[in-house]
Amino acid sequence: MAHSVIIIGSGPAGLTAALYSARANLKPLLIEGLEAGGQLMLTTLVENWPGYRDGIMGPDLMAEMRAQAERFGAEIIQGNVESVSLAGPPFTVKTATHTYQSRALIVATGATARLLGLPSERALIGHGVSTCATCDGFFFRGKPIAVVGGGDSAMEEAVFLTKFASHVTVIHRRDTLRASKIMQDKAFANPKISFEWNSEVVDVKDAGQGSVSELVLESTLTGARKQLQVEGVFVAIGHTPNTQLFKGQLEMDANGYIVTGSGSRTNIEGVFACGDVQDHTYRQAITAAGSGCMAAIDAERYLDGIPQEESVKAEVRSLQ
Repeated sequence: MAHSVIIIGSGPAGLTAALYSARANLKPLLIEGLEAGGQLMLTTLVENWPGYRDGIMGPDLMAEMRAQAERFGAEIIQGNVESVSLAGPPFTVKTATHTYQSRALIVATGATARLLGLPSERALIGHGVSTCATCDGFFFRGKPIAVVGGGDSAMEEAVFLTKFASHVTVIHRRDTLRASKIMQDKAFANPKISFEWNSEVVDVKDAGQGSVSELVLESTLTGARKQLQVEGVFVAIGHTPNTQLFKGQLEMDANGYIVTGSGSRTNIEGVFACGDVQDHTYRQAITAAGSGCMAAIDAERYLDGIPQEESVKAEVRSLQ
């Protein structure tokens, strides 16, 4: 027997979709994936989630969201989805041990921040190493920090971080930036930003304190090494959407993000996408959760047989 709706992914988007679809009595099945809880499981204090004026630890927030979805009847199982067939409905989702089918599918597999690949970097995530200036910039007020990268995202984060940091050092492995001219001009004109050209980070040190204390840089030209004293490093070398399962089935943009329209709808009727898997602009927990709500409502209306244009007209009438 097919489930009404299956949700793939257990970050803020997936768990919010589970909550809303459970409250709609759809009895959703949520498959967690390899990184249960999403990127917030790698963070420490979350201060920009509404309702927690003193902040909440990332793993605690995800535990609360999971428990809330389960309270209303969502079934959450561990496991990683290995293949998906969207030839239905019903749609077929396979894990290593089971095969599931559903009349509607919500994709909330997120995006993974690209890291430098250093063991010390992974150990210090949430303790001076970050991939989100909007999330963590406030914690570095009055402190020297570094940004790794040379594209628009790196320049945007560097300029933003000057609002908090005492100084921002941009580290780039080449001698020219990939960023657009306007973003380069903003960074070059900012007196709180300096550049380490032709350099790569080869180690992140914590001086035994459990938080970032310095970076070891290596010249890409000579191999010479030097130390850079900072208290934080923001890795801004891009994100990879977790969409490999859906290649050749769902429409994606040039960077691999799922294309959605009219809310959370994909190019396949009955399949919806939410969170960072379809959002390369905002990438915030709160926007992911909002889009998870949208996906659940869109799925509910789809299952109820309400045509898209009629659901839009109904919304308009409700506002009049």
